[in-house]
Amino acid sequence: MDTKISRTGQVTIPKAVREKLGIKPGDRVVLTVAPDGAIILRVKTGSILDLGGVLYERGRETVPIEKLSF
Repeated sequence: MDTKISRTGQVTIPKAVREKLGIKPGDRVVLTVAPDGAIILRVKTGSILDLGGVLYERGRETVPIEKLSF
């Protein structure tokens, strides 16, 4: 697939590619340059760090790690 780079350096990802990857407006992508010069585009997924605080609930008692069963 062909695409054009704008004067401001922006590239439009063709609709067929966006649909295949499930990319929606506002999503983030990661571009990697391979050793052979190819560009690899990946849809950015969340980091483990994004999970920080998701289980937090104000007033809930904390449980020491020693009491957790694995």
